[in-house]
Amino acid sequence: MERRWSAGPERFAETFDTFSRKGLATNHFNTNLQRGVTAIKKKNVVIRCLVLLMLISTLVACTSTRTHESTGEYVDDSVITTKVKSLLANDDFFKSFQISVETYKGIVQLSGFVNSQQAVDKAGEIVRNVQGVRSVKNNLIVK
Repeated sequence: MERRWSAGPERFAETFDTFSRKGLATNHFNTNLQRGVTAIKKKNVVIRCLVLLMLISTLVACTSTRTHESTGEYVDDSVITTKVKSLLANDDFFKSFQISVETYKGIVQLSGFVNSQQAVDKAGEIVRNVQGVRSVKNNLIVK
């Protein structure tokens, strides 16, 4: 019966054992085999290190610093800004005013022009009642 060659590692080991038993495996063959195995191990180590490095760099890129928001903080601030703008737009008292709203790390800054001090106070009160707001910088100017 004719034996067919297969590419599996079991077949390779079996063939190597056959050559070893018959004395056909040479020192040269063993050395080349060891070099190949060593090269594959080194390649696997390099690939694992690269994957780990990519994972670490991804995590570091999403962290916050003193002057830079993390991705989560940016999304939270966007939600706060949207809520404040919608509350001010829905209030009949503020519809005619151009009020700018900016949020950074939970601190909301209001800027623009209003007609009275009562409008400045009411805008600050509306912003303070929004969930997630740490503090308010009310820079509204009475014209």
